[in-house]
Amino acid sequence: MKVAIVHDWLVAPGGAEKVLEQIIECFPDADVFSVVDFLEDRAPLAGKPVTTSFIQRLPFARTRYRAYLPLMPLAVERFDLSSYHLVITSSCAVAKGVLVGPDQTHISYVHSLMRYAWDLQHQYLRDANLLRGPKSWAARVLLHYLRGWDAQSTNSVDRLIANSQSVARRMMKTYRRDAAVIPPPVDVDEFELRTEKDDFYLTVSRMVPRKRIDLIIETFNATPQRKLIVIGDGPQMASLRASAGPNVTILGNQPFGVLKDYLARARAFVCAADEDFGIVPLQAQACGTPVIAFGKGGALEAVVPVGDPHPTGVFFARQTAVSILDAIDRFERLSAYITPAACRANAERFSAPVFRRAFMAEVTRTIAAGAQGLPALEPGEQVAWAEPDLATRELRIASDTAPNSRKRALR
Repeated sequence: MKVAIVHDWLVAPGGAEKVLEQIIECFPDADVFSVVDFLEDRAPLAGKPVTTSFIQRLPFARTRYRAYLPLMPLAVERFDLSSYHLVITSSCAVAKGVLVGPDQTHISYVHSLMRYAWDLQHQYLRDANLLRGPKSWAARVLLHYLRGWDAQSTNSVDRLIANSQSVARRMMKTYRRDAAVIPPPVDVDEFELRTEKDDFYLTVSRMVPRKRIDLIIETFNATPQRKLIVIGDGPQMASLRASAGPNVTILGNQPFGVLKDYLARARAFVCAADEDFGIVPLQAQACGTPVIAFGKGGALEAVVPVGDPHPTGVFFARQTAVSILDAIDRFERLSAYITPAACRANAERFSAPVFRRAFMAEVTRTIAAGAQGLPALEPGEQVAWAEPDLATRELRIASDTAPNSRKRALR
């Protein structure tokens, strides 16, 4: 079976690249495509070459690749995937818009929608100071075009997979399409369980407005007896440094080894964003560290609140400093009910082997459904486990079978 894997862009390691790494492990002989590839850490690619688009060769593409967003639909549509039986896209923007034929199977793992074009458009324009003027009109026209293209391009996908129930609900609202839910993998073995904690709180994030690091800093400014460590960088770095009190330390970006050390030693991890899923809170739990999170979106799936069996953290109801401070107070009163062992066990539900088994089971089911008319999964239905090579072995797809004869070969 000839397989193509298409990723939006390869620029910096992150949660999407962790998913890509596991998909490549499921299909080690697949060819990889991406709009641009400037990834220095090649581990997620397992040494594989990457076919890139014309945007790779445009000026300033390495640092300003997002500026070429208007060209990205054209870029992915120019990838010639006609010789592949199975096309897997790993998408938070444009990858799922690749062109495929009726006899090819297209499965798209969606990390997030283009929220800046959909539900977060007004926040995006406000944060970018694009509410008025000619640039605002140009931005609105572009986002209108992207919404139409994004919705239309979903029609070529045989099976949508969301990384969380939150994203699946958003996809139903936006695309009117069901999606299976397979949470992204957390490499639990990379993190060491630590039962003894130091007396500081931790947050790790890119410093952009929607992550609400400003609220976390405001909260700790109001409670100077508590220490906060902030790891990350981004456009808001200067303003956040200026607003931080003496009990708040902003470290900027740190090597992975340093990040792991802080995650393991922190009293609790604090997250104020409405995340689609959120890998770092699970990495904290893998270290035995509880989480204090905004009770919306993916956090509801990644954190077990006090009051449920084997809790791993607490939620706050509103994105305000008062609400966060109340959650911290509750956490300190109830922390005896949250154990490092429970945090670790919760993180292990999202391990890489669990992801691979679930993903391959969905691939197998989707290919079989296309060949035999089997029903697709209901939204949120749990997939059965399968071995990584089950799709190829049980369906007996010969590697030299042409895509146009795939369904005949399967029968």
